[in-house]
Amino acid sequence: MSQENEPTAFEQRTREVLEESTARLDGRTLSRLTQARHAALEAQRRPARPAWRTLMPVGAAAAGVLAVVMITGRPGGQDPGIADKGSAIDDLELLVDAPDFVDDGDDLEFYEWAAGETES
Repeated sequence: MSQENEPTAFEQRTREVLEESTARLDGRTLSRLTQARHAALEAQRRPARPAWRTLMPVGAAAAGVLAVVMITGRPGGQDPGIADKGSAIDDLELLVDAPDFVDDGDDLEFYEWAAGETES
């Protein structure tokens, strides 16, 4: 088990080269490197921001756009839920031109009964 903790020749040589290079640095640079190291260690200790907190504003914006599109209709086209406006006028004309069965007096009781059935 002691073999796992012992550094290899490559690791020993790398450490020596790094220590030699840091020995040649001035005090100001060493101080800045030390501050950067401490800041990095502090950032690592703090918990990371959860992903849902990052994505929540994006989801809220998407929901808002979806609501606007659903209320105002599809952009660039007619709302598929609305029929052709001309067909509503045609339907109204059919009802106006329909024969008036009540004026003749034939089967008036039947029509009153049918109207009562549809209302209840």
